[in-house]
Amino acid sequence: MAKDYGGGSPKHHQLEAKKKRLSWILGVCGLCVLFYVLGAWQNSSSSSSLYNKAGCENGSPSISKSIPSSSSSPSSSSPVSLDFEAHHSVGINESGDNAQKIPSCEMAYSEYTPCQYPPRSRKFDRNMLRYRERHCPDKNELLMCLIPAPPKYKNPFKWPQSRDYAWYDNIPHKELSIEKAVQNWIQVEGDRFRFPGGGTMFPRGADAYIDDINKLIPLTDGSIRTAIDTGCGVASFGAYLLKRNVLTMSFAPRDTHEAQVQFALERGVPAMIGIMATERIPYPARAFDLAHCSRCLIPWNKYDGMYLIEVDRVLRPGGYWILSGPPIHWKKYWRGWERSQEDLKQEQDSIEDVAKRLCWKKVVEQGDLAIFQKPLNHVECKKSRAIYKTPHICKSQDADAAWYKQMETCLTPLPEVSSSDEVAGGALEKWPERALAVPPRISSGSVPGVTVEKFEEDNKLWKDRVTHYKHLINSLSQGRYRNVMDMNAYLGGFAAALVKYPVWVMNVVPAGSDQDTLGVIYERGLIGTYQDWCEAFSTYPRTYDLIHAANVFSIYQDRCDIAYILLEMDRILRPEGTVIFRDTVEVLVKVQSITDRMRWSSQIMDHETGPFNPEKILVAVKSYWTGEASAQQQH
Repeated sequence: MAKDYGGGSPKHHQLEAKKKRLSWILGVCGLCVLFYVLGAWQNSSSSSSLYNKAGCENGSPSISKSIPSSSSSPSSSSPVSLDFEAHHSVGINESGDNAQKIPSCEMAYSEYTPCQYPPRSRKFDRNMLRYRERHCPDKNELLMCLIPAPPKYKNPFKWPQSRDYAWYDNIPHKELSIEKAVQNWIQVEGDRFRFPGGGTMFPRGADAYIDDINKLIPLTDGSIRTAIDTGCGVASFGAYLLKRNVLTMSFAPRDTHEAQVQFALERGVPAMIGIMATERIPYPARAFDLAHCSRCLIPWNKYDGMYLIEVDRVLRPGGYWILSGPPIHWKKYWRGWERSQEDLKQEQDSIEDVAKRLCWKKVVEQGDLAIFQKPLNHVECKKSRAIYKTPHICKSQDADAAWYKQMETCLTPLPEVSSSDEVAGGALEKWPERALAVPPRISSGSVPGVTVEKFEEDNKLWKDRVTHYKHLINSLSQGRYRNVMDMNAYLGGFAAALVKYPVWVMNVVPAGSDQDTLGVIYERGLIGTYQDWCEAFSTYPRTYDLIHAANVFSIYQDRCDIAYILLEMDRILRPEGTVIFRDTVEVLVKVQSITDRMRWSSQIMDHETGPFNPEKILVAVKSYWTGEASAQQQH
C-alpha cells in the first residue's frame, strides 16, 4: 500500500527542513561573531587599564617580584635575562616593604644545622654515639627567620682553585689549623685558608697516598667511580680523587673538629654531615665501588661487626674497602698511638675475622694500607654459613631502606646469580660510558614502572632541558656554580646531563617515594642520598650554589608547611645562589609569594616546550646580605 504524505511531496518537505536548519545555523553563527567582537573590544580596553595598574611594560604582564635593574623585561618569545654574577651590593634592608619580609636570625645561628644542633644533641644518649645522629627540631622549635652569612662573607674561589683555598671570613675557625698543624690538613695564610692535601695517614699528601693505592688496585681505569669516605676530615681524599674521575661521598659528624664538612663543601668537594652510630647511613645497597677509612676512629670490630656489615651493605659486588691507620701497621706506630702491641694485634685480628665472615678477601696489606674486596656474588658465601654461623643472612628486608632505619647485624643478601663468576645485580660499564648506559636495576625490571625506553627518553629530556637552562643561566658552564643539588632527582638525568660541566650534583630521592631510584643513580656513577624535605638537610648553611627543585612542592604541599622547606633552601644556598623550580603555575605562585619575602629575585617562565605546557619554570636568585658582627667580634 502506498504511504500518504498528507498533501505534499516528500521532496518539498525536505527542502523546507533544510532551509530552516540553514537559517538556524546562520543565526547562531551571527550571534557568535557579534559576541566575540564585543568581548574582544571589551577585553582590549580593560586589559590596557589592568597592565597600567600592574606597572607592566611593552604589553607583558609583570611578575610579583621585580628582577634586578640589569635584567631585561621578559617577552612571550624569549625568557628574561637574570643577572647571575656576584655583586655583593644588596643590603639587608634595601628592598621592598620590610614589614612583609622574613627577618634574619641572630648571628649565633650563622652555622646552624637544625638536625645536628649541639644543644639539642646533648640531650640524647651517648652510648654508640646516638647523640650525634640526626635529631631534628619539633614544629614549635622551627625557626621562621633567615640564617645570616658572616659579616665579611665572599663568594668562594672557583673550581679548581677552591680545592686548595677558601676565604677565612666564610668559615672563621682556626681550630683545625692548630690542632692538625703537624698533619697538614689546613693552614691559615692571611685572609684565606690553604689546604695542602695532607692527612693523618698521608703525610706526603693525598695525591701520593692515592698513587700508592692505584699501585695495588685498578683505581683509574674507570671501573671504580663512586667512593665513600667515612670520617672524612676536610675531604682531601675525595678532593684529589676527583681528578681521577672518582666521585666520593665524604661524611663526618659535627664534632669537636669544627666545621670539617663545611670546609669540604667550601672547597667544592661533595660531603655531608653523618656518622656511623645506630642507624643505617642514608644510601642504598650496592651503591659504592670503594669505601675508605683513614684513621676514621670507627670501632669496626665492635658490636658484632655491625659497622663493617653496614659497609658491606652499601658496597658493590667486587667493591673494595681500604683501611689505613690503627690498627694497620701497628708494629711501626704502636708507641705513637699510645697503645700496647697486644691490643692493636687483637683489634686487627678481630677486624679481619669479621671481614672473613662477610666473605671478603684480603687483597693486600702494604705499608700503611690494608685492602679488602667484597665477593662478586654470594654463591660461596651461602655455603660458608655452615662454618660461620654469624652473621646470618638477612631475611625479608629492604636492602635499600636507609632513612631512619636501624642497622642490623645480619648480612645483606646479594641478588641471585646463575654462576659463581656472575656479578650479582649485573655488571656495570666503565666510566664515563656508565653515565648513560642502561643501569642493571632498570634492565632487570627491578624498579617498578621504569623501563629501558623510559630511561632513554629521560636522558633525552634532560639533555634538552639543560640546554634550555644554559640559556636561562648563561654562567652555568663558566664555573659560577660548583655544588649543585637536585631535590627530586628521579633517575639522575639532570646530573648526567651536567657531567661535562665543572659541577658535581647531590642527587636527592625523597624518602618514602613510590619509586626508589637512588640505586639507579649510583649505578650510573653518580652520588646522592635519601631525604624527607619536611626536615632539614644534613649540611651546613651556604654550601650549595645551585638547587634544582622539580615538582618538590607538589609532593610536599600537603605534608608540611612549604615555607619551612623554602627557608631550608635559603639556609643551604649561598648568597647570590640560584634555584630552578619546575611545577604548576598554581604551586609556583605560592612559592614565589614566599621567596619574595626571603629577599629573592625571581621570574616565572614558560616551559621549554612553549607556553601551552601547564608546567612552568621559576628561576630565583638569593640576594647578597650578611649579618652584623657582634661587639666582641668587632673588637
